Amino acid sequence: MTTTPDAKPSNFLRQIIERDLAAGTYADRRFAGSPGDAAHHAGGPLDAARIRTRFPPEPNGYLHLGHAKSITLNFGLAEEYGGVCHLRFDDTNPEKEEQEYVDAIAEAVHWLGFDWTAPDPERPGTRREHRYFASDYFEFMYRAAEALVEAGLAYVDEQSAEQMRANRGDFSTPGTDSPFRIRTPAENLARLRAMRAGELADGAAVLRAKIDMASPNINLRDPALYRIKRATHHNTGDAWCIYPMYTYAHPIEDALEGITHSICTLEFEDQRPFYDWLLETLCDLGLLARPRPHQHEFARLNVTYVVTSKRKLRQLVEEKHVDGWDDPRMPTLVGLRRRGYTPEAIRLMCDRAGTSKAGGWTEYAALDAALRDDLDPKAPRASVVLDPLRLKLTNFDAVFGSLAHREPCHAPVHPAKPEMGRRDFAFTNEVWIERDDFMEVPSKGYFRLFPPRAGADGSPLAGSRVRMRFGYVVECTGMEKDADGRVTAVLAEIVPDTKSGTPGADAVKVKGAITWVGVGDALPIEVRLYDRLFTDPQPEADGRDMLEVLNPASKKVVHGYAEPGLASAQPGDRFQFERHGYFVADRVDHRADRPVFNRTATLKDTWTTR
Repeated sequence: MTTTPDAKPSNFLRQIIERDLAAGTYADRRFAGSPGDAAHHAGGPLDAARIRTRFPPEPNGYLHLGHAKSITLNFGLAEEYGGVCHLRFDDTNPEKEEQEYVDAIAEAVHWLGFDWTAPDPERPGTRREHRYFASDYFEFMYRAAEALVEAGLAYVDEQSAEQMRANRGDFSTPGTDSPFRIRTPAENLARLRAMRAGELADGAAVLRAKIDMASPNINLRDPALYRIKRATHHNTGDAWCIYPMYTYAHPIEDALEGITHSICTLEFEDQRPFYDWLLETLCDLGLLARPRPHQHEFARLNVTYVVTSKRKLRQLVEEKHVDGWDDPRMPTLVGLRRRGYTPEAIRLMCDRAGTSKAGGWTEYAALDAALRDDLDPKAPRASVVLDPLRLKLTNFDAVFGSLAHREPCHAPVHPAKPEMGRRDFAFTNEVWIERDDFMEVPSKGYFRLFPPRAGADGSPLAGSRVRMRFGYVVECTGMEKDADGRVTAVLAEIVPDTKSGTPGADAVKVKGAITWVGVGDALPIEVRLYDRLFTDPQPEADGRDMLEVLNPASKKVVHGYAEPGLASAQPGDRFQFERHGYFVADRVDHRADRPVFNRTATLKDTWTTR
């Protein structure tokens, strides 16, 4: 179902799309149902998609937070404007690409909530998949290369890489023509075919476009189109020993797929003149159809405390600074998913970051804020103690008649949604509390548990009273210590007739309330407290080695206790642990006999005070 573009704030990309739609820029475009050249599409109907965008990752690694922006933008714009977004794998570099990454990318896009299928106009009620590979177009790309050679617009250069680099010039010096630039089209065609036939060694020659070696845009100084590389490709095997350069392949892929708006990040802005030159040339030669795609650039998503270079992320994995690509501290989508971030939160953060041509940084706190906004209305609550200290209720048998008694208590699964039901647990003679809910000598304004003490005038003062949430009011009477003076247990007495939800609950007024878990039915859990991987908001600022600012406290493992209802938690289930934040049952290690939870985010941002 197409949504109204006005539903979201406008930005320059929406304005471009709306302008093109109003002008009918692509109204006469035909699409034959699959990618193809001008003749292929000429036989097809008018394209039912008002626009076509694409998300074109290279399958050489796992997608990260930066990719999420491009995914939400390309798929989101297509959905908003009645279009289709293609998932295309830009697999023109056989040495680094693997099927593992193809599968992981597709899964990540689906997890974020997007789909590359669209209604099939030829078969009502069915959907057509628009998942493509650049390598599927290798034959056409080579045909286009021969056409450029025959038109005198490309040549085979057999200079060394060092000679080509030296002759390219720089921003203040024009380039120097290659001595091979004057070859005839026939000579160049023979050498190109020799390249394809495997008659030349790797690196012995490249095919270059013949444009302008004096161009102020260095990218137009006869850019390379093909190089020789003997490498097995994940999709085409050993069928090819020459491979197209990305800057040559990408515009052709867009045109074959009928893309209207080729949306990419700003680092490709300098490549746009070549993008335009190549497509205009191939359209003039009759190989590609008009109207052709146009490229539009936006500022990439830069998030503080995050590194997104695939090379740097690989370094973190291979040097074991993290526990793999899906380590919950990693900015990869598999890592963010395992940590417990929701697709809705990631999409919300990307939307809030905006879309513009201006660079800048998005605070990592914005992701946590989006997570809280997403989960607060829907996450089940649970009582959990992460730093356990035993609380002994010394008058329990006097109040209930038996130390073995289990007083039933309950709490809402969600305080604002009674329809979600309730949680049931037992108040017993011993309960676990958080260690910081007790102070032997209370500081000013401390309203939790502390023992009897002497006042300023020496007169005795009673211990504090607090409410055990969803249980009883208790009064602290003392503590137990070990030989080293460490508190091992807190002693308290139940104040009778103060159970939450009963008529006497408000008879005793207290200032503090604490969470607890009954010792008798407590569920032992492992909790992994994850934090930001780096201590500096820009880990690589001024050329610094990112390893210098690795956060040694980015992962802390603790063992605590949870209310019994968490025994039914399944991998991937998310909760708000009251007082502590948002947590998820680990997708890999969580088991019924060994529950493991990851902290996704705290209840509020704590980094602003660091």
